[in-house]
Amino acid sequence: MSNLEAWLIIILVLGVIASNIAVLKYSAKFKMPQFGKAPTKKPQAKTTDDSAEQEAKSSTRSKSPGPNDAKQ
Repeated sequence: MSNLEAWLIIILVLGVIASNIAVLKYSAKFKMPQFGKAPTKKPQAKTTDDSAEQEAKSSTRSKSPGPNDAKQ
């Protein structure tokens, strides 16, 4: 084995080790859910009354015909 091949193998091994360390540091920022515990849900800010009012307002708006609408 020549001296160049030995250096290439050493550089390759060091590169793999460095990339694995970088991936571990990056993945350590994420929070994993705990097994056996139910995930907690955040309470919704909107109530059913608010959403019903918004639907009523949006359905009463008049729709103007667009350029692609067919004339009837």
